[in-house]
Amino acid sequence: MTARLCVLVSGRGRNLRALHAACADGRIDGCITRVVCNQPQAAALEFAEQAGIARRTLDHRGFATRADFDAALADAVEGSQPDWVILAGFMRVLGAPFVQRFGGRMLNIHPSLLPRHRGLHTHRSALEAGDAEHGASVHFVTDELDGGPVVIQGTCRVHPEDDEAGLAERVMSDIELRIYPQAVAWACAGRVQCRQSTVYFDGAPLRAPLDMTALEEGF
Repeated sequence: MTARLCVLVSGRGRNLRALHAACADGRIDGCITRVVCNQPQAAALEFAEQAGIARRTLDHRGFATRADFDAALADAVEGSQPDWVILAGFMRVLGAPFVQRFGGRMLNIHPSLLPRHRGLHTHRSALEAGDAEHGASVHFVTDELDGGPVVIQGTCRVHPEDDEAGLAERVMSDIELRIYPQAVAWACAGRVQCRQSTVYFDGAPLRAPLDMTALEEGF
């Protein structure tokens, strides 16, 4: 059965575009049934309209409390009857009630090699820390910020001449746009699951996150 995906966005929508393309050409056995965005002017909403995807805007600034926004967001997500909730550049911290409501079926992509550099400004943090490698991680969402179990990571070398913008673009283009469609494809196919804070791949627990070499295996 084709999986139903609700994608949460806040910005340009580059990962959204990659996910939509992978659904359209059959790499993901899924369909994006709704895009929900907290930024009314986000380019991701324009893409969703052009692609004929149902979209919903919930400006977080119009809610009195974070809990009120989370409750409205949860209702908007649930209204699309999703099998999976996919965070694709969604720049809001989600509270425990929201996370628990969709627990075990919510994925996020984070631009660092978790557990390093949680939160914002990860590329700047990697440069300031003098990291030799940087990258991105796809993980299940839990109550802990960027702390859920990781499914897959991709790495790149940090070069002496790198600046924040250049490193961010390389991580996005070379890593994020590859590993996120792959992880979502595995999830939709039932190959990836999260049980009791452990990721299972093809029924076996992962002792470490998969890496980009896994992309060569049937995707």
